[in-house]
Amino acid sequence: MTPESVMTIGRTAMEMTILVASPVLLVTLVVGLLVSVFQAATQINDASLSFIPKIIAVLATFALAGPWMLTMMTDYMRRVLTDLPGVIG
Repeated sequence: MTPESVMTIGRTAMEMTILVASPVLLVTLVVGLLVSVFQAATQINDASLSFIPKIIAVLATFALAGPWMLTMMTDYMRRVLTDLPGVIG
């Protein structure tokens, strides 16, 4: 196992993590921004007002993007486990 192969595996793992997490993080960011603008405009400062829409948005994102995320992760794990004998020996 060479240092280059270790770096390639690590880089691929980080790319996959960012790719799979980005839909949920982006939706949470947009919903949080919209709720913050709404709270600033109406001067309503309730903690649950910012928490509940984010949870609903995250659940909707998992419902819509969940199959894609699962497919990406299983394909990645299949590639890693298939290439493992070649990397070790």
